[in-house]
Amino acid sequence: MDTSFIKGIIVPILTPVTADERLDEEALRSLIDSIIDGGCSGILAFGSNGEFYMLEEDEMESILTIMIEHTAGRVPIYMGIGHIRTSKCIRLAQMGVRLGAKGVSILQPMFIKPTEAELKGHITAIARSVADTPVLLYNNPGRCGYAMSQDLVEELAHSVDNIVGMKDSSGDMTQTIEFIRRNADVGFKVMCGKDTLIYSGFCVGAVGAVCSTANYLPKLVCSIYEKYQEGDLAGSLQAQWALNPIRLATDKSSFPVATKDLANLIGQKVGSPILPNLPSPKAQMEHLRQMLVDGGFLS
Repeated sequence: MDTSFIKGIIVPILTPVTADERLDEEALRSLIDSIIDGGCSGILAFGSNGEFYMLEEDEMESILTIMIEHTAGRVPIYMGIGHIRTSKCIRLAQMGVRLGAKGVSILQPMFIKPTEAELKGHITAIARSVADTPVLLYNNPGRCGYAMSQDLVEELAHSVDNIVGMKDSSGDMTQTIEFIRRNADVGFKVMCGKDTLIYSGFCVGAVGAVCSTANYLPKLVCSIYEKYQEGDLAGSLQAQWALNPIRLATDKSSFPVATKDLANLIGQKVGSPILPNLPSPKAQMEHLRQMLVDGGFLS
């Protein structure tokens, strides 16, 4: 199974919407072009910053069809799967592959807290339903309330042929290192999921990163990867330092509001977050704008 494309900066793309919460197709196409022109290596549809939990299945199918058509093979598209019910996740994964997604990303179910055996069964069933497609695990304890254990990830990586890597958003570098070390023998590819730790992830063997900040600062985020690959470690670290104040400023907004706020401030016109989320309050919006100004990204 070819996994050579799983590397670099992958963007959990925003879902631009109009005032009545319908897809803004023109804004989506513009955002895709900006991401690709910025040097990104892939696009993750329906990640957490893509507000997947707000979308109906028919909306996801329509959005993904447009994304794949407009991307036209320039970069691979990954299908994000984050729902709770196993049968629905299987249906979405198969829909994504049918439409042309090159990979599938599986988030552990939120709200419920499955046992290790239940979580293994859930992930295995989804992965085997798209057995010819590379599958990435998505460990996000901050949003789901629990983590994928090192033991479970190792078991899945060694027993399910098409589970070939993961995005680790734990923010715990020991966890990231162990996911890499314990599965290196099967070529398991780990992507960093914390935008403030992209450089750190590369230093311990991560092959790339999944970065919400690349929705609005793709060139800066991609430069962390590009400089590291070129051996310019100092330059890569400097780019990481330039990114961190902006990313950290988003923590004062509710999730995932600030990513859309910053994209709008930079000129992407992606619309508001889907209700009940609202754009950041005026003071926080000004703080975000000032961070962009201080970084030299907005005048």
